[in-house]
Amino acid sequence: MTTSQKHRDFVAEPMGEEPVGILDKKLEERGFDKACVVLGQFLVLKKDEDLFQEWLKHTCGANTKQSQDCFGCLREWCDAFL
Repeated sequence: MTTSQKHRDFVAEPMGEEPVGILDKKLEERGFDKACVVLGQFLVLKKDEDLFQEWLKHTCGANTKQSQDCFGCLREWCDAFL
């Protein structure tokens, strides 16, 4: 799997106050305004790939690729920092 420079940059450093990035307007409307808030939901769902991807699709209309990319990015970030 090839990752974007944005993906590599994100997983290479602490999250801080990073904006959501993917589908940001729809997520912000539902209270998920920062990447760390989305990370919280990822952890609440116990890092379960299927649950997280379904949640993301339902919450903001993410397509399969977007939900897979977001899951992979958060999983890699957790592997590096948690």
